[in-house]
Amino acid sequence: MPVNPLVTAEWLEKHLNDPGIRVVDMRGYVTTRPLEPGVEEATYRGAPQEYLASHIPGAVYLDWTIDIVDLDDPVPAQIADADRFAEAMASRGIGNTTHVIAYDHMGGQFSTRLWWALRYYGHESVSVLDGGWNHWCEEEYPTETGPAHVEPATFTPQPQPGWLMSAEKLRDRLAEPDLQIIDARDAGQYSGARRRGPRGGHIPHALNLPRELFFAEQGGFRPIEEIRTLINQRGLNPNRSVVAYCNGGVAATVPLFHLHRLGFQKLSNYDGSWNEWSYRTDLPIEP
Repeated sequence: MPVNPLVTAEWLEKHLNDPGIRVVDMRGYVTTRPLEPGVEEATYRGAPQEYLASHIPGAVYLDWTIDIVDLDDPVPAQIADADRFAEAMASRGIGNTTHVIAYDHMGGQFSTRLWWALRYYGHESVSVLDGGWNHWCEEEYPTETGPAHVEPATFTPQPQPGWLMSAEKLRDRLAEPDLQIIDARDAGQYSGARRRGPRGGHIPHALNLPRELFFAEQGGFRPIEEIRTLINQRGLNPNRSVVAYCNGGVAATVPLFHLHRLGFQKLSNYDGSWNEWSYRTDLPIEP
């Protein structure tokens, strides 16, 4: 039975003790520092100590910078291979039939990153907690401290290649008139006014659709009808393929998540994103 990709804190509180549920704490950070005018550097890190200090009861922790990435890839934060990913899931009690509920405290992009990663590896029973940790605390739902102890499970990865785009495939498809490319970075990075890496600008033909447009002012995501209007205003067609990117393939999963909610089916994440594209002079850019 299909699961709702977005669940509320009220729903989760009622289902915390369901045997088929596994809550995953995805808290982490992307911090930036200026190197020179218009140039910045990003640092990626998890938040394991925050998890140990307080988390949703029964939640296990995944460090988005370590546990589900390929540590040998020179491009930061690339999705882990099937064996490594399966071990990360299995050791946290996530099996083939587990309903995963992901949450974070940074608007939802780390939760949607896990949502995308699980979908890529063929696991469809995954949801994001709307409002995440912040809303859970605001509503004074229960919390606990220390690590969660869970029984290992069996997770069988079944990669779905359509969910993952490589630089080479994207380069070769740039001339396709039906391909829709989304740049989920902010407008300054999209225009090249501010950059990370040696080159600024964006991938040719990309539409700027920053992740922040999907966030509600009070926290969590905007209502789905507002998001539908936003997408319609941008002219995105659900019958055409969509490739999203950002800097490291994380923020890009925010628009992908909501396009999925709206019924878009041909969705792909360019995981290398600007962390890769900026450094490769064989790949074209637009200012």
